[in-house]
Amino acid sequence: MTASAPRDLGRVDPLQGEQTSKIRVPSGSAGGSGGAGSAGRVPWIVGVTGASGTPYAAAVLRGLFDAGVPVDLVVSRAARLTLLDETGVSFRDAHWHDDLTKWLDREPGDVAYWPAGDLAAGPSSGSYPARGMLVVPASTAACAGIAIGLSKDLLQRAAEVNLKERRRVVVVPRETPVSRSHLEHLIALVDAGATVLPASPGFYGAGAGATAAQLVDFVAGKVLDAAGVPHTLFTRWRGELGAARG
Repeated sequence: MTASAPRDLGRVDPLQGEQTSKIRVPSGSAGGSGGAGSAGRVPWIVGVTGASGTPYAAAVLRGLFDAGVPVDLVVSRAARLTLLDETGVSFRDAHWHDDLTKWLDREPGDVAYWPAGDLAAGPSSGSYPARGMLVVPASTAACAGIAIGLSKDLLQRAAEVNLKERRRVVVVPRETPVSRSHLEHLIALVDAGATVLPASPGFYGAGAGATAAQLVDFVAGKVLDAAGVPHTLFTRWRGELGAARG
């Protein structure tokens, strides 16, 4: 499948001094031929922060695309550094589709990309249609910013918007150990209606010999469960010891 070129709206990113591109949906994808904000298109917003754990984000994105779910993607500046360090992949606004394809090792589905510095982007408003938001992985700084309504970038603003609109918001912290302030921010997120889902894999699906990919898929599957998105990323508990590995 060949993606159509991004549509240049000529808007200048005030933080980066360059034009931003509101995103077109790739032609022939699950969401049809319209772009971000098209009538009938209601995406999950996925925010990727600078916390270590970009494989979790990749697995969640693949799961959403496999389920035919439209996605609006926001990648923070810090996340670009982490992605480069963990995968060797650069993520650039002007080449987001090529870079996303390389990162996921597959052609993405129905996806729209919004630069993190674009505070006038669709997801910055509660009137923009969305199913909710998945923040994976979620750095402690992002958790704090979302909890107190800092809105320092589009990722934090979009999460705050989805909380105020009473949509599902799933936050996936990975850092450990945690301090008292970290815990207080996570409690504030729960009180605001978010699901806090630490990146803590279970071993009952694949056993003690589970591969790193299986453990990543377990966490990604739990994120998709919290979002109500069907998947087959892990074997579910059947009520019998060892049955999942049989």
